Amino acid sequence: MEGRVDQYAVVGHPVAHSFSPFIHSLFARQTDQSLSYRLMDVPPERFTEQVYEFFASGGRGLNVTLPHKTRALALTHELTERARLAGALNTLVSRRDGTLLGDNTDGAGLVQDLTVNLRVPIRGRRILLIGAGGAARGVIAPLLALEPQRIVIANRTAERAAALAAAFGALGAVQGYGFGELGAQPFDVIINATSASLSGELPGVPVGLFGAHTFCYDMAYGRGDTPFVRWARELGCREAAPGWGMLVEQAAESFRLWRGVRPLTAPVLAALTGRAAASG
Repeated sequence: MEGRVDQYAVVGHPVAHSFSPFIHSLFARQTDQSLSYRLMDVPPERFTEQVYEFFASGGRGLNVTLPHKTRALALTHELTERARLAGALNTLVSRRDGTLLGDNTDGAGLVQDLTVNLRVPIRGRRILLIGAGGAARGVIAPLLALEPQRIVIANRTAERAAALAAAFGALGAVQGYGFGELGAQPFDVIINATSASLSGELPGVPVGLFGAHTFCYDMAYGRGDTPFVRWARELGCREAAPGWGMLVEQAAESFRLWRGVRPLTAPVLAALTGRAAASG
């Protein structure tokens, strides 16, 4: 149909807080792409029906957020290797033959933010990844590809951390421990992949793991510093950053999959953090 605008959306529950429409509108403007991007608040019991309806009506792509990232796996005809390893996806792509490709751009977004935007070296470094849920699982393979000395997964439940480490053991040096088993040697990089910051809490890891040379990263973000970022700075870490950059970089990777062009992220990240600060 002449003049038809390509349709995209983010699907989650709840989803009203999402910055994705703002981000993708800036991407589209920057790359001169004609598209529409909206919010889809869909409860779990209606997820499959609503996704199929979206694509049947001509939708081109979806971002998938909580609580649907694992549920969406069953709707795909093919998964990228990084989605398969993550055991979850955050991007659905409608291909010309009508099939759906599932991808996970979260790990790529984290790695891009750490290594390019923040210039944090990973190769040969000791990395502590706090949390053993879906957020952690989605970033382990991309981090291991950067050849750290090792990744230690820390979780309240030691068995979950050990099981997650075992799932990725073939890709590099990765171990899993409970919070009380971590010792006190500071890490080079500490990444918080728990949702603790979203509820104003802190993960229960020993403070001795944070040193003057440690770079800390919270995959969560919010208006102002997250509790984890504030805590890391109070403990004397050299630098701490929230996950705004990861949010923008994973979105840029989704946009590339959909449109074949990767937008510049620096101006969008600046606009996003400015908007968040103004609305705080």
